[in-house]
Amino acid sequence: MPSVNVVNGKLIVVETLDPSQRVQRFLAKPFLQMWNHQDLIKAILRRELRARFQGSAGGWVWAVFAPLVAIAVYTMAFTTNLQISSASTGERVNYALFIFSGIVIFNFFSEMAFRSPMLLHEYAHYIKQTIFPSDMLAVISTLRATAYIGISVGVLLLLELIVRGGLPWTVVLLPLVFLPLMAFLVGMAWFLCAVGAFTRDAGYLMINIVPLFMFMTPVFYQHSSLSPPYNILIYANALTGYVECMRDIVLQGRVPNPLVYGWMLATSISTFYFGYWFFDRYRNVIVDVI
Repeated sequence: MPSVNVVNGKLIVVETLDPSQRVQRFLAKPFLQMWNHQDLIKAILRRELRARFQGSAGGWVWAVFAPLVAIAVYTMAFTTNLQISSASTGERVNYALFIFSGIVIFNFFSEMAFRSPMLLHEYAHYIKQTIFPSDMLAVISTLRATAYIGISVGVLLLLELIVRGGLPWTVVLLPLVFLPLMAFLVGMAWFLCAVGAFTRDAGYLMINIVPLFMFMTPVFYQHSSLSPPYNILIYANALTGYVECMRDIVLQGRVPNPLVYGWMLATSISTFYFGYWFFDRYRNVIVDVI
């Protein structure tokens, strides 16, 4: 039962919760926040999507053109440097699809990693001047990136359909990869938002380490090509599981390895709630430092 105290003439209601109730409230809190502010999320998301290519003649065509250019450049560079330039056209195309499936996952991650440290600074006016749910900015930013990455996924599926003449039935399982990935990125964004509010160095750090991180992720190679124990240690990079599951579902037409998928879910859930806990812990201080 809640207790009522009077402090400086104000009524303060204090709820007494047992540990299990506290855990349940914490687990439900981020989702209740999303539900309660869904109209605000939709409004800001629509504005951000309209503004993404505002002033550009090509508009959202760039969302299709950019990954196609990237896949062409990477495929040409790696097939040449790996001395497989004599490979057949079919092998080159398959390798292009292989790279593209990894790039889709990594680009999703990199967009959030680059933007998140400065996200609260972008909306500093609203946070300081109004009662603004600052924790929802990470959710909005992730949904914005999802719309952009969704186009890349569509291009990937279209290319596979053209090249191979069909798609495996397992593509219907794609939400089972992207929903945990979105949760992982929202949690990461909460953490980086909070850190970035205190120091802009977080943004500069991401600019420098994210490009290097690409080569620690099996985007251009299979994790199985690594010698022991590195073929296991590479799973310490959470993106490895997402890339592997993505390729299993889209390119190999098979259900992901249960152990890999379980690890992927574990990193997703733990990052989501750790990020929210960290942000919520410093929520009131953030207003004063941005």
